[in-house]
Amino acid sequence: MPCACRWIWVAGVGSQAKPAKSVNGQVCQICGDTVGVSATGDVFVACNECAFPVCRPCYEYERKEGNQCCPQCKTRYKRQKGSPRVHGDEEEEDVDDIDNEFNYEQGNGKGPGWQLHGQGDDADLSSSARHEPHHRIPRLTSGQQMSGEIPDASPDRHSIRSPTSSYVDPSVPVPVRIVDPSKDLNSYGLNSVDWKERVESWRVKQDKNMMQVTNKYPEARGGDIEGTGSNGEDMQMVDDARLPLSRIVPIPANQLNLYRIVIILRLIILCFFFQYRVTHPVRDAYGLWLVSVICEVWFALSWLLDQFPKWHPINRETYLDRLALRYDREGEPSQLAPIDVFVSTVDPLKEPPLITANTVLSILAVDYPVDKVSCYVSDDGSAMLTFEALSETAEFARKWVPFCKKHNIEPRAPEFYFAQKIDYLKDKIQPSFVKERRAMKREYEEFKVRINALVAKAQKVPEEGWTMADGTAWPGNNTRDHPGMIQVFLGHSGGLDTDGNELPRLVYVSREKRPGFQHHKKAGAMNALIRVSAVLTNGAYLLNVDCDHYFNSSKALREAMCFMMDPALGRKTCYVQFPQRFDGIDLHDRYANRNIVFFDINMKGLDGIQGPVYVGTGCCFNRQALYGYDPVLTEADLEPNIVVKSCCGRRKKKNKSYMDSQSRIMKRTESSAPIFNMEDIEEGIEGYEDERSVLMSQRKLEKRFGQSPIFIASTFMTQGGIPPSTNPASLLKEAIHVISCGYEDKTEWGKEIGWIYGSVTEDILTGFKMHARGWQSIYCMPPRPCFKGSAPINLSDRLNQVLRWALGSVEILLSRHCPIWYGYNGRLKLLERLAYINTIVYPITSIPLIAYCVLPAICLLTNKFIIPEISNYAGMFFILLFASIFATGILELRWSGVGIEDWWRNEQFWVIGGTSAHLFAVFQGLLKVLAGIDTNFTVTSKASDEDGDFAELYVFKWTSLLIPPTTVLVINLVGMVAGISYAINSGYQSWGPLFGKLFFSIWVILHLYPFLKGLMGRQNRTPTIVIVWSILLASIFSLLWVKIDPFISPTQRAVALGQCGVNC
Repeated sequence: MPCACRWIWVAGVGSQAKPAKSVNGQVCQICGDTVGVSATGDVFVACNECAFPVCRPCYEYERKEGNQCCPQCKTRYKRQKGSPRVHGDEEEEDVDDIDNEFNYEQGNGKGPGWQLHGQGDDADLSSSARHEPHHRIPRLTSGQQMSGEIPDASPDRHSIRSPTSSYVDPSVPVPVRIVDPSKDLNSYGLNSVDWKERVESWRVKQDKNMMQVTNKYPEARGGDIEGTGSNGEDMQMVDDARLPLSRIVPIPANQLNLYRIVIILRLIILCFFFQYRVTHPVRDAYGLWLVSVICEVWFALSWLLDQFPKWHPINRETYLDRLALRYDREGEPSQLAPIDVFVSTVDPLKEPPLITANTVLSILAVDYPVDKVSCYVSDDGSAMLTFEALSETAEFARKWVPFCKKHNIEPRAPEFYFAQKIDYLKDKIQPSFVKERRAMKREYEEFKVRINALVAKAQKVPEEGWTMADGTAWPGNNTRDHPGMIQVFLGHSGGLDTDGNELPRLVYVSREKRPGFQHHKKAGAMNALIRVSAVLTNGAYLLNVDCDHYFNSSKALREAMCFMMDPALGRKTCYVQFPQRFDGIDLHDRYANRNIVFFDINMKGLDGIQGPVYVGTGCCFNRQALYGYDPVLTEADLEPNIVVKSCCGRRKKKNKSYMDSQSRIMKRTESSAPIFNMEDIEEGIEGYEDERSVLMSQRKLEKRFGQSPIFIASTFMTQGGIPPSTNPASLLKEAIHVISCGYEDKTEWGKEIGWIYGSVTEDILTGFKMHARGWQSIYCMPPRPCFKGSAPINLSDRLNQVLRWALGSVEILLSRHCPIWYGYNGRLKLLERLAYINTIVYPITSIPLIAYCVLPAICLLTNKFIIPEISNYAGMFFILLFASIFATGILELRWSGVGIEDWWRNEQFWVIGGTSAHLFAVFQGLLKVLAGIDTNFTVTSKASDEDGDFAELYVFKWTSLLIPPTTVLVINLVGMVAGISYAINSGYQSWGPLFGKLFFSIWVILHLYPFLKGLMGRQNRTPTIVIVWSILLASIFSLLWVKIDPFISPTQRAVALGQCGVNC
């Protein structure tokens, strides 16, 4: 019976092989053999995504003869060192394995061998070759894969011992490789400098690995490494800790390829359609035809901008257990990175303090080491109500946080936890849970009463202003003129919870405001929080949420760290964006508040390019990216863009012109770096040679970051934490200094650093600047939504929210940061640029959209149409166009998992918003940019629903935004009445053309149906103001119809005009 053990070579022992049992104990799930080890001496891992155990022979066979995918996760196998290239492999930059990459052994159909643990010789672990003598002459390795101890060659034959299998039969002579004595050994890869360096590096690596194993596992000392018992489990944990913290889950190829084919077909059909439309004008309605063609061309361009960024959608999956194994082992100090969480609020009357309190409580109870989390609440309205509510929240957190962690409840916002209509006893095993839950619910009800009492008190402002408990005036009585305020409620010096454990730090911040200074609204508040947090805690990463977006999952921070702390992704990831999910929306989502199409389709598409856009909340940032630094990029990352790469093909060898272009890119990168790149930060200021250079650099830093030595020193702490030389007593004073209203003067804050100024939608600008520098972002969609918030379900509030977003896009369109012309010397990928262009030009679509929605009514009133008589040949193009549109939508729903109702609601609100808020945004943006007339920023109300389910949905609030869609509705209704009346008067021959016009008009009304329901209210009674507008508009168009007089025949009209001759 053959020995079921493995042969390893131990550096420094010579050529004696010692049997040792498997280090990992894994067995191939295909053939049942031992998995083996890789060329580097580590356990062989065929799939880098899920680590499904597969041995090397099965891996090679699957790549060459099979479907080239992992049996478990279906991810395509990547080429491992020592393996030959197969069709479909990605381009590689390394050349140290080029011989094996392009070489297949013809004899046995296998690729080049793989290395035994610690040796580097080729071995065959397949069951069929385990007992066979090896009489074939092995191939040369040319020194590329040779490493380890080389046995002495015979002096007369100058032979080199060949690679052996895992099982050595002593009765079979070891085959040798014949070496020509007259030939230079360097040609075999031996005695060359490269070969010697590889041998030496291999020895060092093996010594280091053995030291790590023997130090961590004393039982495994010696030449043999035991792979059984607890040691095998420990080694398995070590192997798991080395695996990636996340993986890309590709969309099934059969869905994605068909989707792309339909997109190409739709583009081709569009070309033929426009060729027909342009070459077949309507002679008797030339104006209508021209307007319709212009609108259709714009719609096609808008579709292209929206469609192609969705060309390569992906999904992602995280591994929280691997993150814990690598950075947060039980019984050891946590190595997780510190995180500062920002919560922004302005007006406590529109953003109820109870909602803000729930958000803060969910942050304090998050599943993360308490000494690694700090919560900063920005009160940009300097309201005493917010301050007092936060003080009450800090006291309640001492009871709430230990309750959450003890019973592991979700979500950890009490208002939403106690409102859940679920079996809260499910999976609970502690007998005391029911009693403690009831007690905690009573505590929370008392907490709500105290908060509501503060809100009621704040409704009546005293004439002399608010005063604090000690009798002094509240510094923020004047919201536009007050000093900066900072209060630390919880943390190292803020007391403990009821179980005696430390709580995360909770800090209240209200930046200084003075007349005559630009404060830049939310962007300015966020930049103040960046500086305050850098001085007090300096977390390596930042996460910002709106005050109404609570942590729905206590694992949210860990989900983000799976990307940020991944060695491969973290160094070039600027932020991790989470989707927005909402509570309190009506069942049918009448006004598309959930934005499912955007978050589940568009964002997944962007994740496959350079990353999703920043949407303003639920986003975890790399602090260094916010400081304006460039990422650490490899040569592959610096390639121009994915389109050029796919069009030009993949090439192994790069010509001189390509290398010159890459060197130019590197030079541009170095010159475009603000002051330092990431390597400079890591080196700190130790590289300066004299005091003069230090002084000059200090001046540059002050010009860039502002005059705060403590803050500047914190920017060098890339892993977070306060600089060791900092005096703790001076931190609070310095924190007050960095939020002063004049601190940002003559600095790059808001221009290159932090949140970027220049638009009310600062989130788009901030993300765009990061992507232009070469950073990539990540879209994280775990099964349980990490964040949930509230959305305005009332029609008027919803339109005002959309107006603000569209206004911000118009401001960017008319600024120097417009993606159409900004950043072409950077590293923004082409499809990512198209996505940003679509993000800022979509409000302009409102102009052709309104024109196109009015066209059917005009056609019905004038008895003309925008399309001439259609032949069978032309009708085919119309049918194919509509079929391609529906096919594209259906296939999108298929790969994304979005429901058809969500898709239809999105289409409806695209028309509602386009005919109202987007149109107003275009004109307001032009007035603001060209005439300097600023529009007031209004905070979206986040009041809770206290009058019943969805009571706010039926409340009618008049706004001028309702006028354009109301007008479009009335015009189309009048046009339908006029068209039907004309057809009745003209006979059956006029009904055919009428159906096309009616279908056009009905299609518009169907898109505006949710708007019409919003006007009707709960009791289906239309408000008086709407009735007045409807009667006025209907009268205008009725008079127009009477003027056209469709009931009078052409002969009667001629008689009336005196134009009739003898043939009347």
